[in-house]
Amino acid sequence: MEANEAPLYFVWGIDHVAYGPVELPTLVNWIRDERVEKDTWIYDQRGRAWLQALELAELKAVFSRRSTAYAAPGNTTAVIKPGSLRRIKALAELADEQLQSFARYLDLVRLPQHTTVVKAGDEGDAMFMLLEGELRVRVLVRGKESILATLEPGESFGELALLDEGKRSADVIANVDSMVLKITRAGLKKLFDEAPALAAPFLHALGRATAARLRATNRRVEDSIRLSNSVQGAEG
Repeated sequence: MEANEAPLYFVWGIDHVAYGPVELPTLVNWIRDERVEKDTWIYDQRGRAWLQALELAELKAVFSRRSTAYAAPGNTTAVIKPGSLRRIKALAELADEQLQSFARYLDLVRLPQHTTVVKAGDEGDAMFMLLEGELRVRVLVRGKESILATLEPGESFGELALLDEGKRSADVIANVDSMVLKITRAGLKKLFDEAPALAAPFLHALGRATAARLRATNRRVEDSIRLSNSVQGAEG
């Protein structure tokens, strides 16, 4: 490598694949997006060695700056990182400054495995966004569990309850230890009162996410009807 060439790096991914070569600016962006963590293995082509990211002198300052995280008022011992917020589909399009402000209106809730997050029939006044773990949405039919959906990180639920305080239509239960972000109706009102310019893009994103879910539900219903009709036709 010529002395005037930019140093190149390879990143060892969680899928056990080396990504690269990439230059330092790309590596910095990956740190900001939380694709690269302090313990991520990086091959420094210039030094011809694999090192953990924090061991690279040129990255130490980047991790130091990134340590400024968003505190969640509902749990003072917890922090919500920018990259974590951006994983939520309903928040993905918000700018960093908007995320920093929005975090003040959220509570971070840790859910041990088997915790019932919401129960069918209960009045709802909050929506939830899954940061970590896995949740299942279920209803009980004649005492037997029927699973409607399995939620993964990035997905949300309870949007309608947040807007109209209607009753929950299903149980939501933690399949594993999980972590969710919660915004209550009171928190949403406070958001409107204090930061209306931030409330607008959030509601727009929320509307898009809700519309996508309704379309998916409609497709499942249509598929079920077609299947039922085809079975009846075959029997006839």
